[in-house]
Parts: sequence; structure tokens; C-alpha cells
Amino acid sequence: MKHFLEVDSIRLSFGERLILSDVYLKCETANITALLGRNGQGKTSLFKIIYGELETQDKSVRFDSQQIPYPFKRPDLLRYLPQFNFVPGFLRLKRIFEDFELDFTEFADRFPEFSAKRNQRVSNLSGGERRFFETYLILKSKTQFVILDEPFTHLMPLQIEKISQLIIEEKFNKGIILTDHLYNAILDIADTAYVLKDGKTHLLKSNNDLEKFGYIPATDKV
Repeated sequence: MKHFLEVDSIRLSFGERLILSDVYLKCETANITALLGRNGQGKTSLFKIIYGELETQDKSVRFDSQQIPYPFKRPDLLRYLPQFNFVPGFLRLKRIFEDFELDFTEFADRFPEFSAKRNQRVSNLSGGERRFFETYLILKSKTQFVILDEPFTHLMPLQIEKISQLIIEEKFNKGIILTDHLYNAILDIADTAYVLKDGKTHLLKSNNDLEKFGYIPATDKV
């Protein structure tokens, strides 16, 4: 059964500065939706509004046409990977996998570089390992949708390939919304893409639109 997440009617300002004013974004299960935008355009703010973490003047966030104002209270509907590390560093990996109801053995069998880290504290992981581990947790969670904010941060090229493959696999279990500065990497796997510019979302119809909406300069070809 298909499920749909739709967002519109969002208005956000800080003082006299208007950040978001005309936003529409749609994702459905078995679909990867990319959100592109230059720094300061409000991508993270939009994600926080969708998640219910950031209050705003107006918004409509709907799951299967039902308005859900605070999806962070419904992990069965939505999970969110923020830009920063969200798992407390003092916890051990085995405890986190238990909390997320995931199988550490399955994780270690697929990614043997973690096999000896079951009893390690999260703080003992490298920056790349920690980002990889936390992205895996969100992607594999039992939920209808996930939002990934900069999942490739601190990752090496081989790790990016592994996470990209995992995203492709998991889209058949949920809907995925993501953004990252490595736009080629996310466009390679995205089914739908939007560009956020001047507070508005624009559906990306071709890679030429990246220039049209000022995301890349005219000389920077994809």
C-alpha cells in the first residue's frame, strides 16, 4: 500500500527576514525525494518544520491526507537524521541497536568493519563511523518515511557508496527525503528532486534547472 507525505502552506520568517513562503514538497513510499538548495535557503528549517521540531506561522504537513502537526511524536510515521550527532556518546552500540529494535549481527555481517565494535561506546567511533552508524539506524527504522539531512557528512567515498546503496534498497520499505551538498550523489539515486530558492520550492525537471534556479553556476556541469 502506498503512503504519501505532503507539505505546503509553510511560512517562516525570522524578524523581517522571510525564509520560507511558497513551499510544496511531496514524497511517497518507494520513492527518493531530493531537496537541493544553497546554504542559507532554509533546507534544515524546512525539515525541522516537517518533523514538528520548529514552530512556524503557517504549515500543513499531511500523511495520507491527515494533518499531523508533530510527527516527532509518531516514529511509526517519520524518523529524522539531523545534521548533528543525535546518539549520546556514552551509550554502547549494542544498546542503541536494542533501542531501535534492530539486529546488530545483521549490521556487522554487512559491514564487517563494525563487527568488533558491538560493545564500544558511540564516542569511540570516528566521525565518519558515527555518521554511517546513525544514518543506518534511521534508514533501517520501522517507519513510513525518513528525512536525511546531510547523510554523507564526514564519510569517505566508499562509505558514501555503501550508504547510497542502502538508501536505494530501503526506498522499497519507506519514503525517503534527503539533502546533501554532494548533489551529484543524491541526484544519481533520487526519483524526484526539488530546488529551494528564495523561500520557494521548484520541481527539478532536468539538470539544466540547476543553473536556472542558481544552484550551480552556468560553467559547472553535472
